[in-house]
Amino acid sequence: MAGHLGILGHSAEGAALCFRTFCAQADEHPDVTLDCIPFARCMPAYERGDYDAIRETMAVSLGRLARAGADFFVCPDNTVHQALERPGPEFPLPGLHIAEVVAERAARDGRGRVGVLGTKYLMDGPVYPEAFGRRGIAFELPDAKDRELVSDIIFGELVKGVFSESSRGEYVRVIERLADRGCDAVALVCTEIPLLVTPEVSPLPTLDSTRLLATAAYEVAGGERPLPSWRGGPVLTGGVTA
Repeated sequence: MAGHLGILGHSAEGAALCFRTFCAQADEHPDVTLDCIPFARCMPAYERGDYDAIRETMAVSLGRLARAGADFFVCPDNTVHQALERPGPEFPLPGLHIAEVVAERAARDGRGRVGVLGTKYLMDGPVYPEAFGRRGIAFELPDAKDRELVSDIIFGELVKGVFSESSRGEYVRVIERLADRGCDAVALVCTEIPLLVTPEVSPLPTLDSTRLLATAAYEVAGGERPLPSWRGGPVLTGGVTA
């Protein structure tokens, strides 16, 4: 049994939701340690596309989690996985890859075309196209104007703990458009979006990346799922979650 989970925090709301979801699985839950370097410290690197610098920052957190006794890690931030996938020294802990967990669930549910909502960096990047592609699942993005809107709400509101009815309405509209384009599910792959868009209001079935990751982590910690082998860097064909 792996036991001790390390949560590599990045944005506070998503990290807190992952932590709460993991701990809510049972009163006597496995040990968990959360480490979080301020999100704002990485924003200049995101703006200039310097994912190697972000990877180095995340490696500092992972070192602290390893020294705290964690056996494996999860990162409840989808966008940062573009940095975690960059080539570099192996991380001191193995980790579950959030996109692999989401794509694994989409495949299990028989999804054929999935809409993707996240930050502009994530939507324009390779993480989810590649994770879905490894399983033969098509994906759709909102149009350019809606991608900008979705991302602005994330950075202007969601990461600050602001969840407004007007923003919820905009996200529902964007999801309706994805449904019109043939999507049979929507992946909420900014870890704060599930706090705004619940299954009850979504026009499509949701793939909640935060809660899927926390559940998979609990299964690893409890010995129901194998200890992951991925230690950062490119994802190999066939996935990295087991």
